[in-house]
Amino acid sequence: MTDPLTEGEKQTLLHYAREAVSYAVRGKKLPSLDDNLLTPRLRESGASFVTLTIKDNLRGCIGALEAYQPLAEDVREHAVAAAFEDPRFPPVKENELNKIRLEVSRLTAPHLLEHSSSEELLVKLHPHVDGVILKDEYRRATFLPQVWEKIPDPADFLDHLCAKMGAEPDLWRNTNLQVYVYQVEEFREEN
Repeated sequence: MTDPLTEGEKQTLLHYAREAVSYAVRGKKLPSLDDNLLTPRLRESGASFVTLTIKDNLRGCIGALEAYQPLAEDVREHAVAAAFEDPRFPPVKENELNKIRLEVSRLTAPHLLEHSSSEELLVKLHPHVDGVILKDEYRRATFLPQVWEKIPDPADFLDHLCAKMGAEPDLWRNTNLQVYVYQVEEFREEN
């Protein structure tokens, strides 16, 4: 990340994410952001993922891989989506609000990772640094770099990512998939 956020910007984004989830859970309309209160970095286009956890267990995670709106708006939108639209979980309920911890990941633009074999792909990946996107015609899936903490072996990581994409786990070994990598600036609420 060449242009890291300040601590104040990180806290502002966490505040906006928390506020968005709280308003949505209570069925209230979220107020518009005042651009005059945002730093230039929070107004510029940015891609983010917002992750919700309860006691270190995933409760929702939704985001965008490419920037299409101001970073502050992106974080708010994906905080609500993580709470209500992650198909792996039921919508967040009001009694969960105080248990949930929010994490924001600001993404760099993905770039194609050129490789000619599965062996070369394994060598070119940077565990704990790279987020990975696999594409196979119409299917795609991603894991944020934080997933390396749970799946540290690159071959296992790619197996799980293929399964997430809805493919056979070993598809990456015998098909030349498109592989994109990106990095994140990740920060979370204190416990």
